[in-house]
Amino acid sequence: MLAILLKTLPFFAIIGLGFIAGRARFFSAEATAYLTKFVFYFALSAMLFGFAANLDLQAIFNWPFVLAYLSATTSVWALVACAAFARGLGTEEAVFEAHTGVIGNVGFLGIPMLALLLGPAAVGPVLMVLAVDLIVFSTLLTLVITARREGRMRLSVLRALALGLARNPMIVSVVLGLAWGAAGWALPVPVNEFLTLLGAAATPCALFAIGASLAGSRALRLGAALWLSTAKLILHPASAAFFVWTFGVEPFAGTVMIAAAALPVAGNVFILAQHYGVAPNRVSAAILISTAASVVTIAAVLAIGGTT
Repeated sequence: MLAILLKTLPFFAIIGLGFIAGRARFFSAEATAYLTKFVFYFALSAMLFGFAANLDLQAIFNWPFVLAYLSATTSVWALVACAAFARGLGTEEAVFEAHTGVIGNVGFLGIPMLALLLGPAAVGPVLMVLAVDLIVFSTLLTLVITARREGRMRLSVLRALALGLARNPMIVSVVLGLAWGAAGWALPVPVNEFLTLLGAAATPCALFAIGASLAGSRALRLGAALWLSTAKLILHPASAAFFVWTFGVEPFAGTVMIAAAALPVAGNVFILAQHYGVAPNRVSAAILISTAASVVTIAAVLAIGGTT
């Protein structure tokens, strides 16, 4: 495990550097927002398009993998929601706690880190995890909150959800890349070099942006944040491991799925919590705690996966 930990430490060291820069006000909140935009719309999109254009569609649409991850995530989602109801929380808080307990930082941390640590073969399974998170669980959160507040579900809400997915640069770049690859076209050399050069900026910039954004977190509601971090870093990968075995997922893809499940809480959960005004401090604290603790949990998952 020590060897794996040493391999993952540089990734978290960059997150730490961003955190220090944010705390010292050397990197302002405005600068962090613009760096995040650069990663989201340009660098990460270039990386994803380049990966997807060279992928076999079978590497993405693997039904045992999809069913295993969907089952694992739904199980933890339901458990965390039930625990919230048992503590006397309302529907909106329960749904947000459930979302926090299962949605990991796949886009900014998982894709670049797992691709480098496990190789290009890890990209397909990680993209499938990202697709399920965005299409299934982010949609579920929005539908539940909207139905709760408006008392009914309008067609305009479903239209807005569809447009939101269609405008997400990560989804767009993956779909376009897969379409390009399915057509059997090779990327022209200048285009490939452009995507490689721009995509290479995704990993360090994304990690730095994660750290800088965490600098503004306030560690409130520690009890709830610790529970949500435990659900994300321990229960979610444990559930994934169980369903990988249940559905007979191929070992390497199963290891990637479990590692993706062990990622810390995603930053976009906090953005949603702020947008809807539901437990933003609790979510922010869970992101901070889970990111710090994931140094160990991700290394442990990769070490165990490497010995099976």
